[in-house]
Amino acid sequence: MNLKSVELVPEKSTVILRLDLDLPLSDGKIMDNSRLKKSLPTISHLLGKSCQLVIVGHLGRPQSRDDRYSLKSVYLELLSLLSVTSQEPQNSIFLEDPSDPGPLKLALSQNQIIFVENLRFWPDETAGSFPFLQPLIDQSQAFVNDAIAAYHPAASITLHHVLPGYYGLSFLEELQNLAKLATCPHPLTVILGGAKMDKLDYLPALINLSDHILIGGKLPTQKSSTPESDKIYWASLTPDSFDIDAASIAHFTQILNSSATIIWYGALGFYENQAFRTGTIEIARAIALSPAVFKVIAGGDTSASVKDLGMLDKINFICNGGGVLLEYLTKGTLPALE
Repeated sequence: MNLKSVELVPEKSTVILRLDLDLPLSDGKIMDNSRLKKSLPTISHLLGKSCQLVIVGHLGRPQSRDDRYSLKSVYLELLSLLSVTSQEPQNSIFLEDPSDPGPLKLALSQNQIIFVENLRFWPDETAGSFPFLQPLIDQSQAFVNDAIAAYHPAASITLHHVLPGYYGLSFLEELQNLAKLATCPHPLTVILGGAKMDKLDYLPALINLSDHILIGGKLPTQKSSTPESDKIYWASLTPDSFDIDAASIAHFTQILNSSATIIWYGALGFYENQAFRTGTIEIARAIALSPAVFKVIAGGDTSASVKDLGMLDKINFICNGGGVLLEYLTKGTLPALE
């Protein structure tokens, strides 16, 4: 796959830069800024080329304008991160409405960085329709995608259809690691956890790709509505249903010890509460200590559990997003590449 790197963007271009801005928040406070940090090299590279950046992205899943999902706090966090680099922008502004050409033109005339409000405040974003972004498109010479975890076919992900398209350094690195999944050794074990039931939509494809599928978190509560296969092992839950039980931990560990590739997405208990972290921590330890040659994890709680154990160095690849991991594993492509 021949993708054009951000390094090929012409100097002094006005660039629409799609970043992964969907950061975890608690009471308006950013809990983890690692997704922003991953894109700092791409931002610095473009600023070093005297490019003007129009940064776009989304936060959460609002159906319309909702101040709880405003990107203002993410904008301020990015400015703080940039302030400690050698490429500190001289002027920046937070743009409330990308569809209004008047304020946009004024912002572009005075600022090196224009940071746009949450694009999901406009229904056309999730509908994949470009008109609300036309004022941005008309003023830009290039589109750079550095948001591989934002894999849904939204308007801001597919701007390479209407502008010269390039890919950020973080995107290309992540894609290179995802591509290794096509030739990963077997037996291949996939572990699914967490609370988002849409992971189960991938089961039919995963059954064909995997040797074992181990399922925990809240997902076993939906066992009756999914396909049957002897490759799937549904964890039993503790009486409170907030963790997997000891027998399931033992069975998971036995399978992991005979796996060559392990892919894990989603905590196996209610990780936010320390009382229900046993399953997640024990499986994180089992993965780290297993003889598997290729180990991939995704999701904030799964990464946190391995980090808490001080075993991140035992993991080959920490994927920026679990959804994109399953999408690429089962389909071999992403909307951003098509």
